[in-house]
Amino acid sequence: MIRNFLKIFSFIPLIFYFGKRSYIAFDEGFYALQARWILDKSNWTIPLWWDQYALDRTIGVQFLIAKSQLIFGRNIFSAYLPTTAAAILMLFITYKLHEEFFNKKYAIVSPLILSTTYLWFDYSHLATQDIIYSCLVTLGLFSLVKIKSKNNKYYILLFGMWIGLSFMMKTFLVFVPLLSLLPYLYIKKNFLSTKFFWIGLIIGFIPFLFWALSINPYLEKNIIFYLVEKFNTLSNENTFSNPFYYYFWNIPVTFLPWSIFAIIGTIYNFSDRKDDKYLLTFFPIILIAILSVFSTKTPYYPLQISSILTLNTYVGINFLFNSKRYKQIFIFIVSKIIPLFLISITITYYFFFKNINNFNFKENTLVFLGLLFFGLTWSFIKQKNSFKKILITLIIGPYLLTSFLLQSGLFTDRSRELREKMEYVSSLDIVKNQPINVDKTGLNKPGSQSKIIRIALLTPKLGEGLESIEELKKSELAWTTEFKEIKNNEFPYEVIYENEILKPWKLILRK
Repeated sequence: MIRNFLKIFSFIPLIFYFGKRSYIAFDEGFYALQARWILDKSNWTIPLWWDQYALDRTIGVQFLIAKSQLIFGRNIFSAYLPTTAAAILMLFITYKLHEEFFNKKYAIVSPLILSTTYLWFDYSHLATQDIIYSCLVTLGLFSLVKIKSKNNKYYILLFGMWIGLSFMMKTFLVFVPLLSLLPYLYIKKNFLSTKFFWIGLIIGFIPFLFWALSINPYLEKNIIFYLVEKFNTLSNENTFSNPFYYYFWNIPVTFLPWSIFAIIGTIYNFSDRKDDKYLLTFFPIILIAILSVFSTKTPYYPLQISSILTLNTYVGINFLFNSKRYKQIFIFIVSKIIPLFLISITITYYFFFKNINNFNFKENTLVFLGLLFFGLTWSFIKQKNSFKKILITLIIGPYLLTSFLLQSGLFTDRSRELREKMEYVSSLDIVKNQPINVDKTGLNKPGSQSKIIRIALLTPKLGEGLESIEELKKSELAWTTEFKEIKNNEFPYEVIYENEILKPWKLILRK
């Protein structure tokens, strides 16, 4: 009982942060702002961008954020609860997958490794649908592993359900893991003809079908056509297009510090494990190949294979430890080269770079301590250590770094300076209980859109979008970029607040 409690408790510093938070603009700020409009306008059907319909995506994560804030209060902490819940569930499923593929003895290792990978750690603290979607894919993998025969009705039902639920989150992206699973599904194809799979598939699509039927009366054509248009845009050359080899360097970077172990484990599973190789090796390789062909490439698309890469990381570490040929090299690199590299970076950062960034004292201190402890921890690894001791020491280093990074606020208070300025604006007497409108003429200017998303989210009482400041009535406030104050009593507008951090936006009053 105590051991299980300690296992659960060990994840708290990696998942929960109770200090002040702030959003980045894209994509979490965008979704949080749409969730705010859901509550402000009591419109749970149509995603909005100011007073226009935003029909290039479903209302999945926005609905969850709004529902969470409706239940737990309209605060920023509640906005992150859907992501946090999905992150916890994904860790638990990874734990269960480890049990299924390997054994119970070191099952806690895989979720700990997952929680300390850069990509997962980053997105588990963003109010987006990416962790939720990846959790659903992982749930699908787990249910697939548990299906041994047609009698496993519950898991067959579950495998059908995750597909529709994932479609509600990321629409056509769900076909990528499905196509990647084809070799394994070919072996297990018998269960696909059962009624429980099809019942699960229908249940999973109910949220999307209900939303599609609700929104269609407001549209000129079926919502699916708008979603297809977005898919076609992403399929063609766009600002997110990258070369074919993008993921061959991006995944190793974003899966740090476990990348090399994951690669070794993935290769090892191909030759050593029988049916398991279809999920542990073929699935991630095929998925990466499909994503590489797709024009749009982003760092977070591979999140859906992060649990599998984590399992392969464990395999890679185990293989290197038990290898007579590679063990000495493995121990030398992780106990000498990497610690020396990390400590050098830490010292260089502290003495040469800490004063040229915008980090405050708390952020600088915790980054410094995290990097230092990471390097020092791995330096204690010795050739004579047992596998268990090496495994624990390997995890403690990244664990301390990620814990310090989370508690520093760098992954939760991402727009700290803007938040601090908006706290001052909110304290002004003229702003209290007064709606602040937004002049939409500045929305599409370079750099202005990301700023207004964050400003709007921190505006105590958000008003309407205006076509121009001429629409402002007497004593009304607005954020605008199109304004130069004229110093005479007859000019009808007055600047209430402007600052370099909020630039190009300034708060004005119509006198």
